[in-house]
Amino acid sequence: MPETRPIYQRLAAGIRDQISSGLLPEGERAPSTNELSAFHSVNPTTSAKALTLLVDEGLLEKRRGLGMFVVHGAREKVRATRRENLAASFIRPLLDEARALGLSDAELDRLLDEERNRL
Repeated sequence: MPETRPIYQRLAAGIRDQISSGLLPEGERAPSTNELSAFHSVNPTTSAKALTLLVDEGLLEKRRGLGMFVVHGAREKVRATRRENLAASFIRPLLDEARALGLSDAELDRLLDEERNRL
């Protein structure tokens, strides 16, 4: 399925992934607008929009003359947001569907265990 999000949102998501994984640690300089543009072959305005989004989310900070840096606590903030999104987008709908099918908690646990064992 093709990606439908705007490019700037995909760029921001990539940087969030790097923060979450520790590949881009707190206190480290984030890629510049020009670096992002060159690497992804996109317009600098698109890259700037992605970085501004991350500043607005409190994950990056601008340091005049130095660039953008990952703020302290950014990794946990990204992970907390992802946990909430996981619950809202997957776990709650899963529980709703299990209830609609009349599955008990034990039956749902068994199904989850079976799927875990397939991984």
